[in-house]
Amino acid sequence: MEMDEDEIVKVGMELGIKKVKDMVFVDEMCHWVIGVNGIGGSGKTTLVREICRDDEVRSYFSNRILFLTVSQSPNVEQLRRRIRGFLADCEMNGCSDIAPKGTEYGNWKTDMPVLVVLDDVWSLQVLQQLIFKVPGCKTLVVSRVKFPSSILNASYEMDLLAEEDAVSLFCHTAFGRSSIPPGWDEDLIKQIVEKCKRLPLALKVIGASLRDQPEKYWSGAKKRLSRAQPINDSHETELLNRMRLSIDYLSEKVKSCFLDLGSFPEDKKIPLDVLINVWTELHDIDEEEGYAILDELSSKNLLTLVKDSRAGDKYSSYYEISVCQHDVLRDLAIYMSSLERVNHRKRLVMARRENGVPKEWERDVDQPFLARIVSVHTGEMREMDWLNMDFPKVEVLILNFDATDYFLPHFIENMPKLRALVLINYSAKTAKIHNLSVLGKLTNLRSLWFEKVSIPQLPKDTIVPLTNLRKLSLLLCTINLKDESELDLSRLFPRLTELAMDHCIEMTMLPSSLCRVKTLKSLSITNCESLEELPCDFGMLLFLQILRVYACPKLKTLPIGVKNLIWLEHIDVSQCVNLHCLSEEIGGCLSLKEIVMRECPQIKNLPKAVSGLRSLRRVICDEEVSCHWKEMEKELPGLCVQVVEQCFDLDWLIE
Repeated sequence: MEMDEDEIVKVGMELGIKKVKDMVFVDEMCHWVIGVNGIGGSGKTTLVREICRDDEVRSYFSNRILFLTVSQSPNVEQLRRRIRGFLADCEMNGCSDIAPKGTEYGNWKTDMPVLVVLDDVWSLQVLQQLIFKVPGCKTLVVSRVKFPSSILNASYEMDLLAEEDAVSLFCHTAFGRSSIPPGWDEDLIKQIVEKCKRLPLALKVIGASLRDQPEKYWSGAKKRLSRAQPINDSHETELLNRMRLSIDYLSEKVKSCFLDLGSFPEDKKIPLDVLINVWTELHDIDEEEGYAILDELSSKNLLTLVKDSRAGDKYSSYYEISVCQHDVLRDLAIYMSSLERVNHRKRLVMARRENGVPKEWERDVDQPFLARIVSVHTGEMREMDWLNMDFPKVEVLILNFDATDYFLPHFIENMPKLRALVLINYSAKTAKIHNLSVLGKLTNLRSLWFEKVSIPQLPKDTIVPLTNLRKLSLLLCTINLKDESELDLSRLFPRLTELAMDHCIEMTMLPSSLCRVKTLKSLSITNCESLEELPCDFGMLLFLQILRVYACPKLKTLPIGVKNLIWLEHIDVSQCVNLHCLSEEIGGCLSLKEIVMRECPQIKNLPKAVSGLRSLRRVICDEEVSCHWKEMEKELPGLCVQVVEQCFDLDWLIE
């Protein structure tokens, strides 16, 4: 039976997995630090994740496994809090005073062995701060660097795949089978495998890039790979040059989309909604084409899609799906985007988090920067920390930061073409944003994404309407709605078509002015645990097509006026555990095609009006209410009822 790629890699790593497991199992209740090191793309993280999923390892540690990604620019104190909380077996946010810094080694011990995995560690100084010398705590350190024996009790250096396993993995990605097909030049294929130095990532990416290509391309690929110098620990650039081959075979548009991925922080999941917005604004494509490009990049192993269990149909919200990218591939995207002079680059990217604007940018600040996309990654920024920079061509600005206070840069005023702004806070606490009034200068802004920020109440006369804004996404945000009369959303966002609010846990109500945004087509209110009701004028949203209000546990009823939503096609009320009924008014939604109502235990019966939903084609529900919907299949031709089962997955333990 043919194995998939992951199984082939796992077989090739069996010896390494066994060796590291033996190191982990040494002396159950001692403090032990084990290192796994190797060049980027050699499969270090894959090996360690397999160990964390191993049944014997899970049993040994009783599932007490913490997997943390450290990266090149870590928030060390936040990581320390995570580890302290894990060791104390308490909630992460409540553990900052459990063991004051410098005292955690005292009389601490665990009742049973625990495993802390530190992935992608770059610095000895950082590592020393993250090792807790607690009896029973094993620490597994994954790094491109080989740390000294004074820190590690044991270490394992990644072996390259054996030739047979390397050929199998390459053939699987290049041909869809684990062996060389009849009629192909066996020597040529083995030479390409050797030029990839039997590195799993290189084999997967280059193999996928050659799939379905004529044999003459293969000979050219071998020659180009041969021109690179030998790969070893000090030749990361040579590895990037080899990997670049896979990008050169892409079309120009797909290549550009790949290079855009370097604009996002290392070791972070990229929300698909953000990525699709960036692509649509930069490359003049629609969402469907953006998703097709994403699928092509995924099929070529240039990124990985991570889907929520809800995702998968045409009504799925894109923030139910995220994108991950291997750090070597991100390095490749940044490397290829940084070959020109700073002021002439199409993508101006801070590769790592820094305390302020890079010196490289500062040296050229007297000239305009011609980039179309700018990505900044810093800690706290005050007004005086920003430079006065000129960006006449920027269309996408991504501001990543790690702070509780953040001042928006004045140079936003010098971005007349800005169409998408992404603001993401990676700190543990919500950040207060200053200088929001600068957004009033962005007359062409079409998309706005705020994550983990506090949006202050602004005086009514200082808020300038964003007349072209189409999409507004607020995730993990605190929104000041104390004086709703000061907030007229229909004036602020006269052309808004999509609004998403996720994990805004303090929000008890939506502003009534939302109902006057007549252009709104999609509304997603999800995981808002304090939301008690929707506005009574909800029926004024005459052009609404998609409504999601899932995981709002205090919501008891749908609003009056639902019957007026004649263009509504999709409604999702999943995990609204106190929602009593769907309401008879739903019968007025004559365009309704899909209803999703997972985990709504209070809904025991269906309103009679659902029998009039002639456009309804799909219902997703639990077993308890499915019998009522299946009765409706007789009255509603074309209706398909899908019963979902609760799925419990332990993989979150190592995330």
